[in-house]
Amino acid sequence: MRIKIDLDDSVNPIVFIRRTGYAEIKDFRSGQTSYIRRLRGYHYPRFHIYIEDGYFNLHLDQKAPSYEGTSAHSGEYEGRVVEEEAERIKEFFSKF
Repeated sequence: MRIKIDLDDSVNPIVFIRRTGYAEIKDFRSGQTSYIRRLRGYHYPRFHIYIEDGYFNLHLDQKAPSYEGTSAHSGEYEGRVVEEEAERIKEFFSKF
């Protein structure tokens, strides 16, 4: 799910997403940085966000990649849980 949040130039999107409870992770294979928020104390399930061109690209990772060498991860890009998280982020932004 793509979330458009109009941050002005004085607000760093990385600082904003960290304040909503997300932690930075780096994929050492691709070099890409993204942000996660765990639902429990385990690695999965977790919300996963990429910051891309003024959007937060949000999905829910249900489990780790299925087999070595793939990036398939059972991600959910829509549904009630993802929509609720998007609303939580938007609500945080309205108070930011």
